[in-house]
Amino acid sequence: MSGLVTKMYAVFVGVGVFAFANGYVNVALNKPAYQQNAYRGNDPYDASNAVDGRKSDLRWDGGQCAVSWGEQTATWWVNLTYIHSIHHITIYFRTDNKPWGPSNSNTMVFIGFSVYVSNTTDRLQGTLCYKDDNFTLATIPSVFNTTCPVHGQYVIYYNERLPGVTYPDEYSEVVVSDLCELEVYGCPATGCYGSINSPPCPDVNCQYCHIETGTCQGCKPGYKGYRCELGKIVYVQL
Repeated sequence: MSGLVTKMYAVFVGVGVFAFANGYVNVALNKPAYQQNAYRGNDPYDASNAVDGRKSDLRWDGGQCAVSWGEQTATWWVNLTYIHSIHHITIYFRTDNKPWGPSNSNTMVFIGFSVYVSNTTDRLQGTLCYKDDNFTLATIPSVFNTTCPVHGQYVIYYNERLPGVTYPDEYSEVVVSDLCELEVYGCPATGCYGSINSPPCPDVNCQYCHIETGTCQGCKPGYKGYRCELGKIVYVQL
């Protein structure tokens, strides 16, 4: 499934440990996070900075961004701790608080990135929400949104500059996972849908349903059928 870049006219409001956009909850807030090639491995640059809710200082050393060494591949992920119904994903890239665009050297290390949703830390076992093959240094946004109505436990950011592969001239030689915030908006509980996050899914035996339409996308164990109306046949010995 390919992602679709949309303009999200959202209002963000912090309430307790949650943040909301268009009625959906940021289920990534303060969840466990990991990054490949971690820079120095301490708090000012930790992977968890990208899910702490802070995004007012987008410098590499401002203490609010995840920072990694530049390498041929870059991976960052957040563990939502259980499978969530996801609606959209928002990424705040590191800008160093400078004007964004071709004059900002950070743009070249982000173009070409991918976003996945998976039930494991293996991106290839999940769904590709978005693969950038169109952005340039002039068009990549500093705040990126993609709609991805799927279910998963891990949201994975990935980029690469592999040897032997020819990339556009404006691509960097190495990549990083310098994300200042990654927000995952969806339902806060398994089996809910809609922007008001009202559980359960319309079909009583449905475990996962489409977050917008409520159409069942996965039955509870022991049930099957379009609406999970078919249960296991139990044979009783008389």
